[in-house]
Amino acid sequence: MNHGPDDQSPTGLDSDELALRGLLHQAVQEIEPRDGTLDHLRKAVPARRARKRQAVVGMAAAALFVGTAIPALLHVSNSTGTDADPSMAGHYSQAQGGAGEGKGPDGGESTSGGSAGKTEDKGKGEQKEQDKGKGAGSGAGASSGADPAVSSTAGVPVCTAADLGSATQSVDAPDSVGTVYGTFRITNTSTADCTVVGPGTVSPTAAGAADATKISTARHVAGDAAAGLPDPALEVASLVLKPGSAYDVKFAWVPSETCPTTGDNSTGDTGTPTPDPTPTGGATTDGGTTTGGETGTSPQLVTEGTADGSVTVTNTAEAGAPSVSATVSNACAGTVYWTGVLAAS
Repeated sequence: MNHGPDDQSPTGLDSDELALRGLLHQAVQEIEPRDGTLDHLRKAVPARRARKRQAVVGMAAAALFVGTAIPALLHVSNSTGTDADPSMAGHYSQAQGGAGEGKGPDGGESTSGGSAGKTEDKGKGEQKEQDKGKGAGSGAGASSGADPAVSSTAGVPVCTAADLGSATQSVDAPDSVGTVYGTFRITNTSTADCTVVGPGTVSPTAAGAADATKISTARHVAGDAAAGLPDPALEVASLVLKPGSAYDVKFAWVPSETCPTTGDNSTGDTGTPTPDPTPTGGATTDGGTTTGGETGTSPQLVTEGTADGSVTVTNTAEAGAPSVSATVSNACAGTVYWTGVLAAS
């Protein structure tokens, strides 16, 4: 049945719709909310909103995880190593390289479990890289000595004066430019391992014609005048010595001036010859008349040479003892260059 515009109420509803509305109102007019409904709604609405926010955050986290895990899984699955395990996506960087990797710097294997456990223990891998410089310094000694020094200092006490001894020195002949190289060697004479933490001190002492004001010391660095000393990269900040093992401190004497020359005559006097001649025979007179005699001079032989000067270089261990000295002859002015701790070669 169609109704015209005249049948509509002011609210825009026709008579049938108004009748239906009235019936619905009558059906629910007896219904009332229970006690506490309003409080429940006040609590339930914020809780529902919080759950929606948590769901959104969880979906974002899941999407981020999937976005990062898939490339990792693809990378591991493409690895050629026999120990690669795609299920260990978190350790894919350690799984590369196959069975050749996965061992710590001490030769042991990680016990994390499974085949992927052999490639774990990232901390040990980083420590191996940090100790690479130390290994280079001690490699020569470790390959030839019966009791090589080790490079790990964990838990090893510092060497004391009571632990060190058998200090020796050696001095080479001067090279073509007059530079003299030498070595100090100090040994662990105790029955336990100990750690050397520095080269100690190096000090020169002038003797004879050597001029103490013209003698200095300097730590060896790359590019200095002591080119024959080992590369500073081979030095180590600390070194563990096993009983009977030793460490070296090398030095170089680089002269800046030669020793002065000196004169000497046959009578033992030094300096220039006497300017006045010395008569060998005197004239005699008798009553004012010269009776005769021969006059002459005695020859004075003058020779020149190099003054005797030397420099004694002393190395005292970091613990305060022992000390060992080496003497460089024909040295009057120059610089003593010295290295840090080197594994004995």
